[in-house]
Amino acid sequence: MHIWVDADACPAVIRDILCRAAERTGLDLTLVANQHLRLPTSPRIRMLQVPGGFDEADKAIAARVQPGDLVVTADIPLAAEVVAKGAQALSPRGEHYGEENIRQLLDLRNFMDTLRSTGVDTGGPPPYSATDRQTFANRLDTLLRRSGDR
Repeated sequence: MHIWVDADACPAVIRDILCRAAERTGLDLTLVANQHLRLPTSPRIRMLQVPGGFDEADKAIAARVQPGDLVVTADIPLAAEVVAKGAQALSPRGEHYGEENIRQLLDLRNFMDTLRSTGVDTGGPPPYSATDRQTFANRLDTLLRRSGDR
């Protein structure tokens, strides 16, 4: 398993959790962003800087992901693409994207996008919380344990 992170909008606390997990498990971690990120020095952790532009990090991840990999992203279209390729996806809030729910989540995302394009204020996500961080850490740990059992 390789862990890929759509890092442009990923909270720093989640990047820290992922870096510690990569060191603990020996898995490779690649953070993909259009700006440089400060990361711990480790042979397991690397940064892939992509050009600025719409969905450049998403394209880079989608082109490199392999079945069995894990992608951390809040971008539901990217999650749908990697799930279709046999990878797993997890949001920074700990929501698991899988074959069982990705179609519904993508439909809801598209519906909300349509509402926003007509001028409806749909609000945004709530502020990132300690509960979100804990949910993410717990779900990540579960996924990593399952992958180690295979």
